[in-house]
Amino acid sequence: MEYTVKELARMAGITPRTLRWYDRVGLLPPERLTEAGYRVYGSEQVDRLQQILFYRELGFPLDEIRTILDDTDFNPEVALQSHLRALQEHRERLNELITTVERTLLNKKGEIRMTDQERFAAFKKKAVEENEAKYGPEIREKYGDAAVDAANQTLLGMDQEKKDAWDALDAQIRSAMEAAVIGGEDPAGAEGQRIAQLHKQWLGFVFRDYDPLRHVGIAQLYVADERFAAYYDREVPGCARFLRDAVSVFIETV
Repeated sequence: MEYTVKELARMAGITPRTLRWYDRVGLLPPERLTEAGYRVYGSEQVDRLQQILFYRELGFPLDEIRTILDDTDFNPEVALQSHLRALQEHRERLNELITTVERTLLNKKGEIRMTDQERFAAFKKKAVEENEAKYGPEIREKYGDAAVDAANQTLLGMDQEKKDAWDALDAQIRSAMEAAVIGGEDPAGAEGQRIAQLHKQWLGFVFRDYDPLRHVGIAQLYVADERFAAYYDREVPGCARFLRDAVSVFIETV
């Protein structure tokens, strides 16, 4: 079956302007153009549009979606299985948040008693799951399942006061690194070593025992893995490298 821009847009729940834009950026060209220059879409374009919308729902940027769909190894059935798993995980997170809201309302009414830790458990679990999805394989390969599982359990067991202190320390470290890089500080100097000490304290929130080799390994990962580097360098490039170099010197003194 064939569709015009307006028909396909209505069926997919998007605007005709969006379809035209997908064509312009090479993401979803029409099957053909009529003699009058109107776009016509067929079954292949319908399938591709569904994949595009699935990936958009999961937060993928358009450039990345085009790269994925244009890959000669792209398998629609495998992709659908992946979408299904991701959406099921998303549904589970939503259910946990809904349960938290429902229990919070009951707590407000005095019908149940809810601890402060229970009120934030769903948010911390979401953060752990997102970190696991992004960095889990690399960290587990480097430090082992036991160490990573223990760190995750520590994070999940944090009360809100400790979690706030951990986040505040992270912000303090990033701010200090940015100032140090802008100011041309030496990672081996006093300020660089103070930052490395702060980072040691930050790791202490999730790792019970301090391990210098793990400390320097994590700092090296910040540079080696572009996802970590993007986090630390998002405002001032060079912060991840500064921290790695500072920690490399710091561990020689502990």
